Amino acid sequence: MTSKSIHKASHWSLGLSWTNVFFFGSIHAAALLAPWFFSWSAVGAMVLLHWLFGGIGICLGYHRLLTHRSFQVPKWLEYSIAVLGALAMQGGPVFWVGGHRQHHLHTEDWDKDPYSAKRGFWWSHMLWIFYPAAESFDPKLYRRWAPDLAKDAFYCWLDKYFLLLQLPVALGLYAVGGWSLVIYGVFLRAVILWHTTWLINSASHITGYRSFDETEDNSRNLWWTALLTYGEGWHNNHHAYPNVAPAGRTWWEIDPTWWVIQGLQKLGLAKKVVMPPKG
Repeated sequence: MTSKSIHKASHWSLGLSWTNVFFFGSIHAAALLAPWFFSWSAVGAMVLLHWLFGGIGICLGYHRLLTHRSFQVPKWLEYSIAVLGALAMQGGPVFWVGGHRQHHLHTEDWDKDPYSAKRGFWWSHMLWIFYPAAESFDPKLYRRWAPDLAKDAFYCWLDKYFLLLQLPVALGLYAVGGWSLVIYGVFLRAVILWHTTWLINSASHITGYRSFDETEDNSRNLWWTALLTYGEGWHNNHHAYPNVAPAGRTWWEIDPTWWVIQGLQKLGLAKKVVMPPKG
């Protein structure tokens, strides 16, 4: 058996998680009800929560603040941003940070990168969730990749109970606007946010341009994923200097997440902001 065929065999040897298939399938099915519950207020709620949970919670919080420590904020603010990230339904902070640190340490390695692009678009986009590796999904294992968070009781609590946070969100939306806001603000928002985030793992490792050819991976800068993910699509820039706070390097590489960090910096809330090397 060749090394290539061994790789293909191991691709599916992890075993299908029917729990994950059912969970994500159910949320997608509920999101399909959106046309029958349309209202402009529901669309507005969805857009606002996509930015709040995705742009602030995931891009700024889980990614640049907790994973890479690109800047520092007071602990009360760090915890608040982490809660927003947990509300995105992309896993708890220890899980998310642990997996992303594995990705950077072993980028595109067939077995060690949880969402290796070498396994193909659909694997890096979502199949890695349906065929979960213990290293990335077993708390006893993934915690070692995020020891700074794993020793924090609050982050461990969020990691365990993040899904319960959807209940007050859903109840609040229902109280304000009924099922229309729930369908758009919980289910459709979650589906769109999942796929926009996953596109960084899939599309941004396949197509786009490279400003830093010295990176030992196929990370790419892709303008349309950057627009969908508040600046995260400047992925080759990010892989070249993962701990840097701004993802864009030129004026036209728009990075709304960086704008928020700059705003926090002006308010005296963001300190020790890591900038790109000069020259």
